[in-house]
Amino acid sequence: MKYAIEVEGLTKHYKDFTLDNVSFRVPAGSIVGFIGENGAGKTTTIKAILDLIQRDAGTVRILERENGGRDKEVKEQIGVIFDECYFPDGLRVVDVNQMMRQIYRCWDSDKFFNYCKEFGLPEKKEVKEFSRGMKVKLSIGVALSHQARLIILDDACGALDPVVRNEILDIFMDFIQEEDHTVFLSSHITSDIEKICDYIMLIHQGKLLFFENKDALLYHYGIVRCTEEQYKALDPNLIVGMRRNRFEVEVLVNNRQVLEEHSHDYVIDPASVEEILLYVAKSSVTLR
Repeated sequence: MKYAIEVEGLTKHYKDFTLDNVSFRVPAGSIVGFIGENGAGKTTTIKAILDLIQRDAGTVRILERENGGRDKEVKEQIGVIFDECYFPDGLRVVDVNQMMRQIYRCWDSDKFFNYCKEFGLPEKKEVKEFSRGMKVKLSIGVALSHQARLIILDDACGALDPVVRNEILDIFMDFIQEEDHTVFLSSHITSDIEKICDYIMLIHQGKLLFFENKDALLYHYGIVRCTEEQYKALDPNLIVGMRRNRFEVEVLVNNRQVLEEHSHDYVIDPASVEEILLYVAKSSVTLR
């Protein structure tokens, strides 16, 4: 199997935060959703992958190249979209096109202008007059217009309304139809992650808690709603996290099929990505 991103033992120390020995591999041709609460380490991980910050330890391979974030040829094949727009305020769409033509050897002006039209970006307005959502759409249009093989997004779609987000997700789905195209998507919007991602990885307080196939994750994990006595009777090996309310105990289990086979006394519902995030992060455990 080919991998678009390979990270081993990635560590970065700050005064009040540590990205702690993070390791994972992103299969080429997939969409990977990167989730975690604010301050969990998502942006630090992405910046370290792209070599925008100095790593204290660990190795990174991008598109099968060691330290690909420093490699000019590899950079040509990466499209990066942050939650802020970094184009100068005085540029218009046509100016952005001219600038990108000088930067990327494979820049496709026709594709860029088609995206701008599809996104409803005004040709005559300057970037400083764009809304936040329009700036994000401009960044996405640029990222998709120079024959990139890897698209990396750092919480970029949160500024977009649901209709536009849905259109962007469809574009990413089309993008990966070519087998060597990959999307690495950091987002707080778990419904988007659940809709399009093949794999999901969760980081919490600088530690990677899991990297799992999404379908397997949603198939095996479930929410049990039960009494205190029923909770105490559960096999501890099945329990990932729990919370109590006034009327019942809610428990995240890691294999609802096993529980269903051995007991018919429990009400078990499928667990969403958001519920798994909340239970696992709260419990600070690695999925079993």
